[in-house]
Amino acid sequence: MHAIVTLTVNGDRRQAGVPMHYTLLETLRYALGLTGSKQGCDKGDCGACTVLIDGEPVLSCITPVWEAEGREVLTVEGLASAAGPHPLQEAFGECGAAQCGFCTPGILTSAYALLQKTLTPTRAEIRESLSGNLCRCTGYTKIYEAVARAAEMMAEAEAVSDPESTTEREPVYR
Repeated sequence: MHAIVTLTVNGDRRQAGVPMHYTLLETLRYALGLTGSKQGCDKGDCGACTVLIDGEPVLSCITPVWEAEGREVLTVEGLASAAGPHPLQEAFGECGAAQCGFCTPGILTSAYALLQKTLTPTRAEIRESLSGNLCRCTGYTKIYEAVARAAEMMAEAEAVSDPESTTEREPVYR
C-alpha cells in the first residue's frame, strides 16, 4: 500500500507517493532523488544517513518517513547555497577531512547542527556531536580540525557582517 507524504526538504515543500513502510532515508533517496545521505548499515549504527529534522540530527535509516511530515528536513544537499559551498564543506576540503567520502554527508550534517548552536565549540563538543558517525578511513583528527576550522570561518564572517555585535545571534550561514 502506498500513501502520499508531504515533506519540507532543504526549504522546499515536496510530495511523494511511497510505500507505507518507507523510512525517511528511502524516501529521500528513492522517491525524491536526494542521494547525498548514504545507506550504510540500515540499523542506526553508522551515521552515514544522518539528516536534520527541525535542526536536530536523526538517523534517517531508522526514522519512519511519517515522523518527518510537517517538519523541516535538512540534508547535505541543503548545506550549500547559491553563493557557494558551506564553510564546513570548504573546511573539509582545506583540511583533507574526507577520504572515501561515504561518511562525509552524515558528518557534515551532524557538525552543521553543532555549529548552529555554537561558533566556538570545544574539541570535546565536536567529538560528542560526531559520536554517532563512524569513519573507517581518517581516524577523525582531520575531521575534528575541519569542524573547528569551519567554526572559525563562520565566526569571522559573523564578525565582518556585524563588527559591533557582542550578543548571541542566529548564524549567518544556513
